[in-house]
Amino acid sequence: MQRAYIVHALSPLHAGTGQAQGAIDLPIARLRGTGIPYLPGSSVKGVLRDASRPRSASEDDGAVHAAFGPDVPDEEKRFAGALTFGDARLLALPIRSFKGTFAWVTSPLLLRLARRDLAWTLDVPRLTASTSTLLTSSTVLEANGHIFLEEMECKKHPAPGDLVDRWAAKIAAAAFAGDEELFTERFAIVDDETMSHLWVCCTQVDARVRIDRERGVVQDGALWYEESLPAETLLVGVAVAAEKRQGHEGAALLDRFVGKHRDDLQFGGKATVGRGRARFLPVVEAQ
Repeated sequence: MQRAYIVHALSPLHAGTGQAQGAIDLPIARLRGTGIPYLPGSSVKGVLRDASRPRSASEDDGAVHAAFGPDVPDEEKRFAGALTFGDARLLALPIRSFKGTFAWVTSPLLLRLARRDLAWTLDVPRLTASTSTLLTSSTVLEANGHIFLEEMECKKHPAPGDLVDRWAAKIAAAAFAGDEELFTERFAIVDDETMSHLWVCCTQVDARVRIDRERGVVQDGALWYEESLPAETLLVGVAVAAEKRQGHEGAALLDRFVGKHRDDLQFGGKATVGRGRARFLPVVEAQ
């Protein structure tokens, strides 16, 4: 049994890979073959486990151990938890727009990959022309026939937007229940080449420093650049449950720990400076 989930970043999210040798000292995690940004499944599992721990010694933590594995270091008492979490891969990236403030931008490739996890049966539109863009029928991103995303002038694709509307409606129902219009008005699909440029060049990069307390100035060599996924980023992943573990049914564990929306989670690093605040949104039913 499995269940898809969406992570909606409410603040910049830094799921890093450690130091790098490039211009950005602390880059975000990206899939090796494609370069697509992602949130490691181990991070998702760890955050949910911590959020599910009993609040008092009197509460039973057997289900937590069955779902995520035991805390004990004793090798004889160790066992694998019933829940396995896949990486949460980029679904839509917020991009500045000349009209409508910003757009949630995705591409046919990202939609095809997401469709496997979400188990949706929607067709995926095909876009081949560079900077070609599909918009919803209710879009607020178009200004006199022009679409400007970051520094790029994009061309509106002439194909009917019915399929785009259906994708926008399904994602909005899963991630923005009660405020679907906010998403559907700003949803855009660009070609894969344009999207690959955006997920490389349009993440958030901040210069960080460490101050010498005695002198009140920047310490020597203590300037670094840190990359984050911007606030409003959407990622999608899937959790899988074993049939049974330690007397607990896998389906029940999936419902309990990956079955409710949470608006209070923190993923990735840099929590003390406000990074990683996010909503966890299980897709309980096929949308």
